[in-house]
Amino acid sequence: MYQSQSVIGVTDAAKNPPFEQCIWPADALHTIPDWVYTSQDLYDREMDRIFRGDTWNFVALEAEIPNPGDYKRGYVGSVPVVVARAEDHSISVFENRCAHRGAEFCRNNQGNAKEFVCPYHQWSYDLKGNLQGVPFKRGVNKQGGMPKDFQNADHGARQLRVTTRHGVVFATYSDQTPPLEEYLTQEMVDEFDVTFTGKKLKILGYYRNELPCNWKMYHENLKDPYHATLLHSFLVVFGLLVAGNKSIMLADKAHGRHAYMGSAKEEDKYAKVSAETKAEMRSFHEKLRLRDERFLEFVREFDSPWSVTMMTVWPNLVVQREMNTLGVRQIIPNGPHSMIMQWTMFGYEDDTPEMTRHRLRQGNLMGPAGFLGLEDNEAMKFVQEGLRRSSTDVNVLKLDSGTVGTSNGLISESCIRSLYEYYRGVMGIPVAGAAQ
Repeated sequence: MYQSQSVIGVTDAAKNPPFEQCIWPADALHTIPDWVYTSQDLYDREMDRIFRGDTWNFVALEAEIPNPGDYKRGYVGSVPVVVARAEDHSISVFENRCAHRGAEFCRNNQGNAKEFVCPYHQWSYDLKGNLQGVPFKRGVNKQGGMPKDFQNADHGARQLRVTTRHGVVFATYSDQTPPLEEYLTQEMVDEFDVTFTGKKLKILGYYRNELPCNWKMYHENLKDPYHATLLHSFLVVFGLLVAGNKSIMLADKAHGRHAYMGSAKEEDKYAKVSAETKAEMRSFHEKLRLRDERFLEFVREFDSPWSVTMMTVWPNLVVQREMNTLGVRQIIPNGPHSMIMQWTMFGYEDDTPEMTRHRLRQGNLMGPAGFLGLEDNEAMKFVQEGLRRSSTDVNVLKLDSGTVGTSNGLISESCIRSLYEYYRGVMGIPVAGAAQ
């Protein structure tokens, strides 16, 4: 059996072991083995146990498909799906795969249609994924065609269970996934409903980019307030997230898989940071200023103590509320060394034109080239490169040692520990030396 060791001379095979050889180091709370991010066998198991398991996967906002016939291409894990609103206004999610030869029959990212027709052999599907037409089903001149016992109802696209909350659409493969509110837990529902109050949403735009890193790194990144106070010059100089501010890193108590990071910005546009704290933060640049200070205006519109929150809903959703810019991000796994990030920026239908312009202005924080997103993308790329190429093979998680889950400080890795404690259980990964 292969066990992670901090030694020189680890072979490439150690970065990509078969699942049966994956054993977590004995100090499980404070270590993560590299193969968590690099093993193809483990990745394949994640797609099955996590994304096609007992989880609710974010797939769309209802505002993206408001009318009958509206649809959107999407993903559940790495599986392409279609999210569509049928004539009866119900929302369906089904695999984007023709039952005949497997072609993706929906080729546009969004649109309005009465049916979906496979480009290969023109099999057609309705807005719920049911097979409705097969050309030459009975052959030609009594020759060829489908057998007499062929039934369209047996060959529709695979359909998923669907639920919604305040305009957000989720889907699951499993009949065992609990109701969404129970799945989220009350702590997360309370924070979720701050942004999604039931008011109608207005889509403002999209970003989409590929990150050359494992999909789980993005969960870690948003459960890691430590980096936020060190990597992001914008956050610390302009006081959005600074060590010493009122803040929290909160994980759900039931599982530790969901979490949100919250921080309260002080009224001053520029952060007040002690000399001692500045010395710890190389990203703090005293003379950094904005030419347009409207960018830092915070209109208090939510019943929340936090001006900034980043919420991760396992396994694929990020809800961002950064002052007045709002958005969701969908994590799309793309193999062990790559992921796609789909960003959807929104406001509310009752926003004034001035508020819409303000949200769009602050939206420059986000996206692959945003004042914040850019740095995260680069950092995670560097991590994945290091994991793939190094001879050592263990990551260390000792900040705020021993704590698991919620932390009231920013210099902590407690939420990453709770995430991987949950992950090991779902994946069935044994810990070295533990009783099985």
